[in-house]
Amino acid sequence: MPRSRDRRAERALFHRYHSLGDHSAREDLAKRFMPLARQLARRHQNGREPLEDLVQVASLGLVKAIDRFDSSRGTAFSSYAVPTISGELKRYFRDSAWSAHVPRGMQERVLAVNGTIARLSRDLGRSPSVQEVAATMDSDSETVLEAMEASMAYDSVSLDGPQRPDGEEMGVSHAETIGEEDPAYELVDYRDATAAAMATLPKREQTVLRLRFVEGLTQSEIGRRIGVSQMHVSRLKRRALKQLHEQV
Repeated sequence: MPRSRDRRAERALFHRYHSLGDHSAREDLAKRFMPLARQLARRHQNGREPLEDLVQVASLGLVKAIDRFDSSRGTAFSSYAVPTISGELKRYFRDSAWSAHVPRGMQERVLAVNGTIARLSRDLGRSPSVQEVAATMDSDSETVLEAMEASMAYDSVSLDGPQRPDGEEMGVSHAETIGEEDPAYELVDYRDATAAAMATLPKREQTVLRLRFVEGLTQSEIGRRIGVSQMHVSRLKRRALKQLHEQV
């Protein structure tokens, strides 16, 4: 009996708003179903987005559902409002909450995988395996793994931010811990000078140095390549290196 009265009151409010243009009835409907919007916002909360932001998004979805609902069909408003509000929340996560650009199809797949993982975790009492998630979604493990990897694009940290947010080593940023100085930079000037000096060597000495230090051949291999003995290759190499050293 109380549910019947609630349904009649609900239909009366929609009649006042849609047929009579009474905007106070719209406000009453929004207040009436706000607990539903909050419930859906909490259901979609993943720990990264503030709950109040999600409640605002859910509230927008609720207002859209109120404006679009056709009470003459005889269906309960909640059955129409839930997918409308959930869709608004999913669009928010898809379009606004990602730190890096991810194709829309992949975003939707990530949300589907994350939702499946959450449900299976509750049902199993543990974290599900990739194979269990794939089987539940009627998908394959590779697709699930791809979505899990793409989900890392949802959140990011600034390279200028501190490496340790707990206060320890606050002076060190993430950028300072990435990469290292390339020692090859110091060799640039030497390469330029050596290239000019190499051009003054006889062709055979140039060939010996190229085969030894660029192609990595042994002296025996070089000897076979140019048709001389290993000892002769050794003499050519020493003579060429001495000349380069004197010029550079």
